[in-house]
Amino acid sequence: MHEIVTLQLGHRANYLATHFWNTQESYFDYGASEEPLTIDHDVHFRAGQGPRGEDTYTPRTLIYDLKGGFGGLRKWGGLYDQGDIDQSSQNLWDGSVVKQQDTPISQSAYQKALDEGLDQPPKLSSRTVRYWSDFSRVFYHPRSIIQINDYELGSTIVPFEKWDCGEELFSKLDKDHDLLDRDIRPWAEECDQMQAIQAFASADDAWGGFASRYVESLRDEYGKTPLWFWGLEGQAGQGQRAKQSIRTVNIAQSLQAISTLASMYIPLAVPSYAPAYIGLDLSSQWHVSGLMSMAVESVTLPSRQKAGSIRRGLLGDLEAALNTNGNQRIAELQCSVVDPPTQDLDRITEASQAAKDNRTAGGPMQQLVYEDEMEQAKSRLDMNFSTGETSATALSLRQWERSNHVFGKIESIRGVPWEGHSMDDEDGANSRKRRRLASLPTVERYFSPLPYPLLDSFPEILVGGESSSSAAAIYGSLSTTSQMSKRTKGLQNMVSRMVDVVEREALSNGLGEIAEAYEEGWDSGSDDDSD
Repeated sequence: MHEIVTLQLGHRANYLATHFWNTQESYFDYGASEEPLTIDHDVHFRAGQGPRGEDTYTPRTLIYDLKGGFGGLRKWGGLYDQGDIDQSSQNLWDGSVVKQQDTPISQSAYQKALDEGLDQPPKLSSRTVRYWSDFSRVFYHPRSIIQINDYELGSTIVPFEKWDCGEELFSKLDKDHDLLDRDIRPWAEECDQMQAIQAFASADDAWGGFASRYVESLRDEYGKTPLWFWGLEGQAGQGQRAKQSIRTVNIAQSLQAISTLASMYIPLAVPSYAPAYIGLDLSSQWHVSGLMSMAVESVTLPSRQKAGSIRRGLLGDLEAALNTNGNQRIAELQCSVVDPPTQDLDRITEASQAAKDNRTAGGPMQQLVYEDEMEQAKSRLDMNFSTGETSATALSLRQWERSNHVFGKIESIRGVPWEGHSMDDEDGANSRKRRRLASLPTVERYFSPLPYPLLDSFPEILVGGESSSSAAAIYGSLSTTSQMSKRTKGLQNMVSRMVDVVEREALSNGLGEIAEAYEEGWDSGSDDDSD
C-alpha cells in the first residue's frame, strides 16, 4: 500500500504536522459522493480496533513533545479508554502510594465543540490557539503520543535550545528504552510496503540534535528506505544576539549532520518576501505553520495519489528527480496560490509551454538548452521557503536567471483545470537520460484536480479574492539548485566565527563538502566571489 511513517519532533513541528493531518482528514468522503476518490488514505492512516472492538482509522505517526507541550490533548483521546487497558503491570506495588498531579490544561472551546459534534465550532484566532492540539481535528492512537519529561516547554531555567542537549537526550532515552524498538518498529511492521519515513523537526534548537541521532539510527536500521526530513527554522533576526548565534550554529549542525543521512532535506523558513495576498501574523505559530503546511502538503500530494488516471509519484520517485547526481539531497521549496486558477496557471506555465513547442524546431541539443532556459524563467514562484535571499528581494530577475542553475525539479499543480495536461510522464526515460548527460535539469510535473482545502482550523492568511473561497489552487515546487552552494557557504562563514576551535574544522569542512555538490559541472559565469 506504499505506506509512509511520520515522525513529529518538537512543538513547532507538531504545529505544522497538525495542519497536515487536518488536511488529510478532510479528504475522507463520509457521504455518497459520485466523484471518484483520488487520495489513497492507507498511505498515512492505519486501520485498527478500539478496546470494544470498534473500527478505528488513525494517523501512522509518532508525536514527540516536551512536558506541557500537548496542551489539552489526552493520550487516550476519544477512541480509546485508559480504563479498558490491562493495568496489571501497574499494580505490582502493594504499599501506600502518594499521587502528585499537575493541574491539567483545559481543552480549547474549538476542541470541546468538535467532541460534542457541533456543526459550527467557535472561530479560531491567534489569541485562542495556545497549543497545536487546540486546532487538531483528528484522533490519534495512544501509541502515537510520547511526552518527554526531562525538559519542560518554555522553561527559562533549563531551556531546550542547544543542539548538544538534543543529542544527549536522545542517547539517554535510547539507552533506557531503545526508541526504535519501542516506537518505530511496531508502526513499520504493520506496513505492507513502506514507501518512506518522513520527519518534521525544528532544526534551529535542541530538537535538531535529537533528530540527527534519530535519523542516524533510522538510517542504520532502514538503509534503503527513503527518508525525508523537513527542517523548520525560525524567523531570522529575532531575539537577543546570543540567542541568534545559538540558532545559527544549530542550523549549521543540523544541515551538516542530517542532510548526509536523509535522502532528502528540505529547509522550512518564513519567506523573506510574501505576496500581497498573504496576511501573516509572524508571532503566531498557528499562522506560520499554516502557510508552510499549504506548501508541504501540496508538493507531496503525488505520493498519496491513487494509481490510475492521475499520475502518482512516490517519495522515492520524487527524490530521484531531485537528486540527479547522487549527492544533492537539499531541496528548495517554493509555492504560489493560483487565483483565478485558469488565468494565473496560464501565466506561470506560458514559458514552459513555449519550450515544449520549440522541441520540434531544432536539433536535440538546441531543444534541451532552450528548454533549460525557459524552465529557469518560470521557476520564480511567489514564496520561497528556503533560507537566504530570494529572487524577489535581493537579486534582479536577470541576475537570478544567470546565477541560479536548476539541477532537478518536481512541480505539483493542484486545483486547476487540467484538460490538455497529460497525467503520464511526458518526457519519458530516454529524454530524462539525455537531459542528465547534458547536465540539464530533470523536471517532473504532477497535476491533481483536488484543491487545497481551507478548513475552519486553518488561519485566515489568504486575503483578497482567495479569502472568500473554501479551497485554493496551489502551484508548488521542490528543486535542487546552485543557490544552495551560496547559502551553505554563507552559513559556513558565519559559524566559523561562532564555534570553538575543536568543532570548527569538522563543521566547516562538512558544510564545504555540501556546497561543492551544488557546483559540480556548473559555472554561472558570474563575477560574484561567492560563486
